[in-house]
This record gives sequence, C-alpha cells and structure tokens, in this order.
Amino acid sequence: MTGLCANHSGGRRQELAQEARMRRVIIESPYAGDVEANVSYARRAMRDCLLRGEAPFASHLLYTQSGVLDDLKADERALGIEAGLVWGSLAEATVVYADKGVSAGMQQGIDRAISEGRPVEYRYLGDGA
Repeated sequence: MTGLCANHSGGRRQELAQEARMRRVIIESPYAGDVEANVSYARRAMRDCLLRGEAPFASHLLYTQSGVLDDLKADERALGIEAGLVWGSLAEATVVYADKGVSAGMQQGIDRAISEGRPVEYRYLGDGA
C-alpha cells in the first residue's frame, strides 16, 4: 500500500511541475455578434495559447454554454463577464486576440487587467479570422 501512495505522490509532483511551467492566461476575444464565427475564433486562440505552453481560460466559451448563462440577457451577460474577470486575478497575463478588433466586453477585461497590474499582450492569428 505504501508503494502505491508513494508512486501516486510522485506522479502528482510531476503534474505540479508541469503546471508550474505553464503560464496562466486569460483570453480576450469577441463573442457577441457572429457567435458561431467568434466561438470558432476563440477556440483557435485557445489552441494557440496551449501550443505556446500556456494554460488559457476563456470564460466566454464556458459560461455561454447551453444551460449555464444566456448571453442575450444583460444581467446574465454581466454576471458571466464578472465571473471571468474574477478568475483573471489568478492569471499571469491577459492575452487579447485582436484580429477582429476589440469589443466592449474585451475592453472590460483589458481595463481590469491594467487596474490589477496584469500584463496585457495583443496577438493576431492572421488566418483570415
């Protein structure tokens, strides 16, 4: 039994070491408007972050799922934005995917990052976003 615990513990240490190498980032990209295209773009942005060795979080891909929050209801949209901004305080950077410009919701995230002293980086996928 002890051997199993030691092995499990060692595996967890290895996982923690891997996590330590990944930088936590918040993704800012558009959502409202052409939702289908914007979700596709946000997924490409998430992939770009992962391939850079980052651990991205995109609240607009999570909270807008069916049965969670309705982005078309102002109060629920505001709740989702605020929840995402709270997670931002744990991030090491905010990355703005700006091929499509900067929306009002994205600007809120940028402003919060600046007010919390978190670096803001602008990126472009350049693939005809």
